Amino acid sequence: MANTFTRHVSTNVGMTAVTMYTVAASTTTVIMGCHVANLTSSAVTVTLSAAGATLAKDVSIPANSALDLLNGSRINLVATDTVTIVSSAPVSADAILSIMEKA
Repeated sequence: MANTFTRHVSTNVGMTAVTMYTVAASTTTVIMGCHVANLTSSAVTVTLSAAGATLAKDVSIPANSALDLLNGSRINLVATDTVTIVSSAPVSADAILSIMEKA
């Protein structure tokens, strides 16, 4: 079965958790990276979770800056697992999740 590289984008992330991605049935996924940009002129913190576990908690991102939350780590997910992100301020971040799916 072929590997498919995709990306999932969440814009204007705020103080309510956003589901960036849900693994489809009969699929496994590897998270390759999660890049988050702070859209504000003040520092914000973000939390990234997957499969019910926290991957990065309250990570500070300086004003008008960006960060790779996983720092090169690879995370394996299985069917129905979700990836969520939340920020400490309203409409304060954009995020892109890079993944590889295998159906």
